[in-house]
Amino acid sequence: MEHDIRDEIFSGVNGKIVTASIIADDGGIIADTGAVKEKAVSLGLSVERVLTEGTRVKRGDEIARFSGNPKQLAMAEEVIIGIMSKPSGIATAARRFVKKAGGRPEIVCGAWKKMPLSQKESIRRAIAAGGARSRICREPFVYLDKNYIEMLGGIEEGLKKVTQLNGHVKVVQLKGRYGDIADEAIKSVRYGAGIVFIDTGKRNDIRRVAGKLRASELRDMVRIAFGGDIRIKDMDELKGLDVDILAIGRQIVDAPLLDMRMEVIGNGT
Repeated sequence: MEHDIRDEIFSGVNGKIVTASIIADDGGIIADTGAVKEKAVSLGLSVERVLTEGTRVKRGDEIARFSGNPKQLAMAEEVIIGIMSKPSGIATAARRFVKKAGGRPEIVCGAWKKMPLSQKESIRRAIAAGGARSRICREPFVYLDKNYIEMLGGIEEGLKKVTQLNGHVKVVQLKGRYGDIADEAIKSVRYGAGIVFIDTGKRNDIRRVAGKLRASELRDMVRIAFGGDIRIKDMDELKGLDVDILAIGRQIVDAPLLDMRMEVIGNGT
């Protein structure tokens, strides 16, 4: 068994019960507190307080409070902050976009799919804690991305293949590969798409797609989603366009961690 030097450091004092707090060094939204509770219990700590997922904190606020012996708290400092800090940064970024959108368009972040498997669920929880969605559609849906469409033989053939999936919204990723992107949108709706996802990052594509759908009296039959390196500074312009869903990627999942620290507040006996 690997030697743990903490056994020597805390020899003779591990009979103490010590209390420590996790303190926010930044303002933001707290995420993954459920995982923090589980880890604290697994380390043998008594959980006195942990903020609810999605709580907003300011610098200096107490996020959590635990008690245990010195070795347990030393181990907790190494892992518990790491469980919360990055997800809380993601939640904070998600909340910033949601607040800026003001209810419309809806904010989604599907970029968790590009993260390592071990992190996916934590990132999804963080996105939710920030008030955004981790999927493009609330209802059951089938997503035909550009590669599915290519392998199935194009937009028309792809949508024909999923016609039998009743009760599922058909979502089609459009990039203008098969001609004018507005024409792709028209074809998608006529063959059953409920969401057209303009994944080009070009604002004018929204205008052209929405305009052509309105002119064809199809706009009320479909939701328009848009993505492509959207930043918080872009939100004012995008809110003025005819778009229902914004897909935010790296600006949420690559958000800096929410800084926090552990402080011993009771030395026990």
